[in-house]
Amino acid sequence: MDTGAFRRGVRDMTPLLIGIAPFGAVAGIAAINAGLSLLQALGMSVIVFAGAAQLAALELINQGAPMSVVVVTAVVINLRMLMYSASIAPHFQSYGARVKAGLAYLLTDQAYAISVASYRSDRSVDRKWYYLGAAAFMWFVWQLATVGGVVLGASIPESWGVSFAVPLVFLALLVPELSDRPRTVAALVGGGVAVVGAGWPLNLGLLGGALAGVAAGVVVD
Repeated sequence: MDTGAFRRGVRDMTPLLIGIAPFGAVAGIAAINAGLSLLQALGMSVIVFAGAAQLAALELINQGAPMSVVVVTAVVINLRMLMYSASIAPHFQSYGARVKAGLAYLLTDQAYAISVASYRSDRSVDRKWYYLGAAAFMWFVWQLATVGGVVLGASIPESWGVSFAVPLVFLALLVPELSDRPRTVAALVGGGVAVVGAGWPLNLGLLGGALAGVAAGVVVD
């Protein structure tokens, strides 16, 4: 184990927890509003471990939607993980299937973003242990935040605007990556399509924005 790379991953992830913790708390509150118990909420958080998909699924459960719709919606929202996986997989190609499966389980927007950024800036870093430090630390904090949201329930005033921390986290990840023209165009096109498609069914605006951004970036490049 490369403890230095692991600690560095934890350190780089720490500033993002300012937004991740409120996000997890919101997921916990949503679980209570949907009628889940503490054990059920924690079980969902551990098994699904996908913030945006969790919130969408819980909202649908709260509305009494069929389970098939809940599952399809969560899958569609998480299709972006296919792109993340395709991008980061070459860094882990020397590892076995079991290790890759564990790394895939921990994959999140934040863990992906800071890991690929670190790999570009420092080619000597132990990529597996850096990723594990960042991703496992986020997993741990997410579970604690979810439990906190469940325990606090609706006692957190809506006026606090804790959910506003979520887009701030993604903006903090996005801005440093706008380092050249293709990346900037991809971000603008992808973000624009996602906003226009915000009302599309099954959250397809997110997937459409992602695909449009990739296509625009490739064309410009």
